[in-house]
Amino acid sequence: MTTKGVQVSEPHRLSVERIEQAAGIIDRVFLNSPQFRAETLEQQLGCRVVVKVETLNPIRSFKGRGAEYFTATLEGRPHLVCATAGNFGQGMAFAARKRGLRLTIFAGINANPLKVERMRALGAEVRLVGENFKVAHSAAKVFAAETGAQLIEDGRIPAITEGAGTIGSELLRWPEPFDAILVPLGDGALLAGVARWVKAHWPATQMIGICANGAPAMERSWRARQVQELGGTETIADGIEVQSPYPEAVADLVGPRG
Repeated sequence: MTTKGVQVSEPHRLSVERIEQAAGIIDRVFLNSPQFRAETLEQQLGCRVVVKVETLNPIRSFKGRGAEYFTATLEGRPHLVCATAGNFGQGMAFAARKRGLRLTIFAGINANPLKVERMRALGAEVRLVGENFKVAHSAAKVFAAETGAQLIEDGRIPAITEGAGTIGSELLRWPEPFDAILVPLGDGALLAGVARWVKAHWPATQMIGICANGAPAMERSWRARQVQELGGTETIADGIEVQSPYPEAVADLVGPRG
């Protein structure tokens, strides 16, 4: 497949064409976030450093990109349900309210209260269950099975990952190529989406995912090329705290064989 003169290896469940499409669909409040040279860091690290700021939007997170693209391409008007540590839920709440979709969100009882308040202010029904995301996710699955609501899992749905991939298309507007791009690694959607675009256009650029030391499930899964679950985690970085990676997310990071 060729996209604007760029050769793209297939098969891959993430589409460069759909990432390009997403950039024309996602609400503009989430797009074209600032990116600039961090000169103070450059002096400390001895290399050129460009940072991209994804907090200057209504939910203070990049998660609105994937939620926007997913809901914009959703068929029908189903009742949606998801689990969240806070940021993905806010993104889904923003996108669902915009399109008049009913949304139920499950989060742990220790979820950031400001994020919980924001999800409710955006019109979502929020239920606090258990002490962590894993318990909240299990409750969301049970709710979906009992009510017929559509379960939305960040990292598992291509459109959400492709929406996050629009960050990659913006990064590559920088006039010079990057030797490496460092991306926070939680459920894998951000890294997979950005890497899909970057590797199609600047294949020499190294993509590096950064896990919390106390929550290395995705890093271990990537190395093993299959899901590696953790019995527990220990980190304050709850937004990238993953115990049980999705097989689809691990496959997106590993890439197609052959």
